[in-house]
Amino acid sequence: MFFFKQKNVYVEIKKKKNLRTIWEPNAKGVVSLSENSIYYYDLIDSSEPKLISSAKLEAKGQPKFTNCKWNSHHNNSQIATCNDTAIRGWDLKSMKQCFVIESSHNQFVRDIDFNPNKQYYLASVGDDCKTKFWDIRKTNESLKTLTNHSHWIWSVRYNSVHDQLVLTGSSDNKVALSAISSLSSEPFKTVVNEENDNETKLVAEPDKLVKIYEDHEDSVYSVEWSSVDPWIFASLSYDGRLIINKVPKEEKFRILL
Repeated sequence: MFFFKQKNVYVEIKKKKNLRTIWEPNAKGVVSLSENSIYYYDLIDSSEPKLISSAKLEAKGQPKFTNCKWNSHHNNSQIATCNDTAIRGWDLKSMKQCFVIESSHNQFVRDIDFNPNKQYYLASVGDDCKTKFWDIRKTNESLKTLTNHSHWIWSVRYNSVHDQLVLTGSSDNKVALSAISSLSSEPFKTVVNEENDNETKLVAEPDKLVKIYEDHEDSVYSVEWSSVDPWIFASLSYDGRLIINKVPKEEKFRILL
């Protein structure tokens, strides 16, 4: 079950084995995820939540949802879910699947995140120790794969302003900060040639691992960017330790200048 406050009224929604609840980016609705069902509620039109639509996961075996993420593009009308090694996109109006990546990882997929500035791009992480980047229009093959960790990866987050910056947290006790410029909204950098009348040209920015943070002594289960300062992020480990870090100054100035 979960609770929320709407118009000073506390409402309790009881769902059997509710696994995860995510708020719509514009705060007009909420999605509740159970083991094999999705429920989409409207919070605006009444003092109590109104069930708008729902869907049930149908696949081979006994599939169970494990995670979900709202897609802030497409007028907030889509979410993506994880089950086993699959990633599925759902249209909340029709509750039909709009894309499927059947074998996104060789093992369990743990987390996903949509690029905030490129509407068709998605990042995923899993128990195969890999971070993968996808174009949801072409799901037969990933665009890029990173191997920055040596154990399960639990969390992945795009920077909301500079989407080339991607964070991952893993059971190897490490946080990895990567700069994936080739798949970002800023793939090129303007370079000035002072020897040729200050002529400018666009140069492709290389993808790279910016830094590995090794401050934790236990598995890192969550990473999040600051909503106020795009250069600050937090990581949370199994032992309850919350650590605040910054993007290295060299990388910050490289992006800004």
